[in-house]
Amino acid sequence: MFHEIPDLLTHAEIEQLRDFGRVLNFVDGRVTNPNSTVKNNLHADLQDPNQRKSSEILGRALGRSEAFVAYAFPKRIAPPVLTKYLPGMHYGAHADSAFLPFEPRPLRSDLSCTVFLNDPDAYDGGELCVRLGSREVAFKLPPGGAVIYPSTTIHEVKPVTRGERLCGITFVESEIVDRVSRELLFELNEVMALEHDRLSWEGRTRLNYIASSLHRQWGDAG
Repeated sequence: MFHEIPDLLTHAEIEQLRDFGRVLNFVDGRVTNPNSTVKNNLHADLQDPNQRKSSEILGRALGRSEAFVAYAFPKRIAPPVLTKYLPGMHYGAHADSAFLPFEPRPLRSDLSCTVFLNDPDAYDGGELCVRLGSREVAFKLPPGGAVIYPSTTIHEVKPVTRGERLCGITFVESEIVDRVSRELLFELNEVMALEHDRLSWEGRTRLNYIASSLHRQWGDAG
């Protein structure tokens, strides 16, 4: 299942991140995956102080987003990184690595997240395409919009043919490892929120008991 958040960033944050996209030093994206034959993009230089500032803006936005927290059940979030695609660049079909090298221990990538920063009409191509069975679901969201999807899915970024695609990316280690369990608990919590005023006190209490018990059984907060 995919989850879109249309307004993750404020207008001011979008402008700040676009400014960082203009002044940051970008390096070959294969620095994070040297053996990839399908990756052709640019990543912000992790040694550039402006990358740390841009990462903090994206990280704060994710942390305050109720929609993100409710869907991802985040335990750890990789420091977000700005990525750039110029004409001719793309990222072919792939699934993200299971574990990412962070301290004090590797981060398990349960969910991947892309935050769009440019206007969709500012570039041609560059759609994030995630496979769903035999079909692809394409995302090209307005500035400040984010999409979260399981890291196990095969996905790609289509070739950019005009303009520049600027995005932020990150990976999430969830409290709930199993994808199906995570999605079921998310749906249960969403229904409880939607039907809150129509439920009796006893009904709400019993559903909260079920949700809390499942979260406790399926979750790993350690």
